[in-house]
Amino acid sequence: MSGLLLENKNAVIYGGGGAIGGAVARVFAREGARVFIAGRTQAKLDAVARDIAATGGMVETAQVDVLDLQAVEKHADAIAATAGGIDIALNAVSVMHDQGTSLAELSLEEFMRPIDGFLRTLFITSKAVARHMGRERPGVILTLSEPGAKLAVGGILGHGVSSAGKEAFSRLLAAELAPGNIRVIGIRPHAVVDAPAAGSYTRDLFERSAAAAGQSVQDFLEDGGMVQGTLLKKLPTLSEIAETAAFLASDRAGAMTGTIANLSGGALVD
Repeated sequence: MSGLLLENKNAVIYGGGGAIGGAVARVFAREGARVFIAGRTQAKLDAVARDIAATGGMVETAQVDVLDLQAVEKHADAIAATAGGIDIALNAVSVMHDQGTSLAELSLEEFMRPIDGFLRTLFITSKAVARHMGRERPGVILTLSEPGAKLAVGGILGHGVSSAGKEAFSRLLAAELAPGNIRVIGIRPHAVVDAPAAGSYTRDLFERSAAAAGQSVQDFLEDGGMVQGTLLKKLPTLSEIAETAAFLASDRAGAMTGTIANLSGGALVD
């Protein structure tokens, strides 16, 4: 029996050139998956692909606009035709949004930006891949959310509603797709301590909060208020998220669906 978690699995990662998407793609490939990474920026996809190819992994890239349903469906159809089906999908697409503005100052557009952006891409990618999953080959759809889904704090209206929406989407989709042998699991990391250094948009996202605390973004993520709000007094790393994703996508987690893997360091406890 192979020790590789994802041997002979076909995995598609949307936002595969980003910090989380790239980290997951590298671990999936290391665990034996054939990885298809899609995103907006070819140079970022190529950088991840070079890392995977250098270690002998199987990877293919595609420049795809994940807000274009027809383009995403065409890409998923091509993967299924080439590889014989899709076993795993992760939407790691990021949408820049506001955090820190209260209701009185928040515009409707800024409130709706993460809700529409994140949920639209989640719907589009899930719809595209679900047709090529399941039945005799178990399928897994992984989603990403944030502690804002359950936190009661000011200044994150759009972000929190978006996070809660992503978790509700995962739960409801799990119920719908379970009869077809497809599992749906959400992953809820807190802010990722090493993501800005890996090129994540969170460097810009947290700049205002860090400046208000008189800290750099990196110091803010290593020792700021979010860290102090966790039980472990540390935020998750890209590696921890990627390794968790590989386990959840594997047959070893075959009894898990319709749930959230809580990687908040104890900022939220269930």
